[in-house]
Amino acid sequence: MNKEKYLARFNASAIQEYYLQDLTELQSLHMQNIPFENLDVMRHVPIYLNLEKIYEKIVNQRRGGYCYELNGLFHWLLSQLGYQAKLISATVQRPNGTWAKTDTHAAILVEFDTLYLVDAGFGDSTMSPIPLGGERHTDHSGTYRIEKVDDVYYDLIRENEENEKVLYRFSTDEKQLVDFHEGCVFNQVSKDSSFTHNDLVTRATQNGRITLSDHQLTRSENGRKTKIELSPADKRNVLKEEFGIDPASLE
Repeated sequence: MNKEKYLARFNASAIQEYYLQDLTELQSLHMQNIPFENLDVMRHVPIYLNLEKIYEKIVNQRRGGYCYELNGLFHWLLSQLGYQAKLISATVQRPNGTWAKTDTHAAILVEFDTLYLVDAGFGDSTMSPIPLGGERHTDHSGTYRIEKVDDVYYDLIRENEENEKVLYRFSTDEKQLVDFHEGCVFNQVSKDSSFTHNDLVTRATQNGRITLSDHQLTRSENGRKTKIELSPADKRNVLKEEFGIDPASLE
């Protein structure tokens, strides 16, 4: 795999220093230029936890992916660049407060003076690394902190307008990409998966986020949202113009 080509895929430059600010820029650019998407899931195209295949899809075919693909490949890049990075598993809390299938989300920890949570594959979430020490970070999507639950687990929490929401719970135990095989299969085929019902494509922007859900396009900018219903032709144009995905490649 060619890390320079991968960096160019999300408009990043090769870095010479491996500091927190460089990691922050990499994560932000990755989330703005490589979408979170489930289009293969919805079209019953199998997704394999193979870095060569993921690289081909994301870099050469200029597609996006879901957490195993996005964070799996981003973890490989960070390791190649010299960061002390490891994959971890997490359990997502759904908007209704119930928990998704245990340990079926893949994220990344990077070590500096302390551990930082890095996640380029969760969709609408922070664009910056979050320290495990409890310090808050705020961007246009909300204010985030990580709270220790017990001796094993931590919660990623988002605060919006005095409300708190646990996004997911994780431990610091290192995982390999192959460890997510069961979760990857589950999220491709189960009716209980969040990804088997409608097309979902989303990416961050400098001031918000743009999301395609089935035939509805939602733009969020500086906290304000607008929603538009799309025709099939409009949807094809949005995939191409807003997400860089060639609709013909999905047929």
